[in-house]
Amino acid sequence: MSTRTETVDTPAGEARITWHTTPEAKLVLAVSHGAGGGIEARDLRALAAALPALGVTVALVEQPWRVAGKKVAAAPKVLDEGWRGLWPVLAAPGLPVVAGGRSAGARVACRTASELGAAGVLALAFPLHPPGRPEKSRAEELTGAGRPTLVVQGDRDPFGRPEEFPEGEHALVRIPGADHGFAVPKKADVSQDEALAMITAAVGEWLRALPV
Repeated sequence: MSTRTETVDTPAGEARITWHTTPEAKLVLAVSHGAGGGIEARDLRALAAALPALGVTVALVEQPWRVAGKKVAAAPKVLDEGWRGLWPVLAAPGLPVVAGGRSAGARVACRTASELGAAGVLALAFPLHPPGRPEKSRAEELTGAGRPTLVVQGDRDPFGRPEEFPEGEHALVRIPGADHGFAVPKKADVSQDEALAMITAAVGEWLRALPV
């Protein structure tokens, strides 16, 4: 595996891609961060470390607002503009591209997947609703992705527990004891390392089964 970083000009400003590449890659998994953090998130780092060995190039995407050092995420429309601007670079290796992200990044991937021709959508910690506000559902973004979709959700996620998700064509993997950041308490049934291993195994298996 090799790692490199490049900057990309988009209509929303300068974004950054950190590539974790493998010569045996059969597809690219492009994943972006949420509104409260960057690509150092534990789940994104775990995927970048594990998936190249399975023939997947992982592109960790930093949205323009994050690259600019701002503390507050841009509006959804601006996030989508940044993602669209990055897509030609993500597709440049000539491989199928799976659009993904965690939290707000997952929403971006869902909203734009069909128009960009993504091979699939990976939604990590999808924010189904604001904490304590189940009536403010964002389920339409998920169910309207129009591409094979995998949701990976912690069963303590205040933005939406697995049992709250509507039935649909998406697959859903529950991570026991995990919160919105996939952190698990010390007294959980699984350790932090085991929880991350569950995520990488589930994503790897799903990617291998995609019809690309």
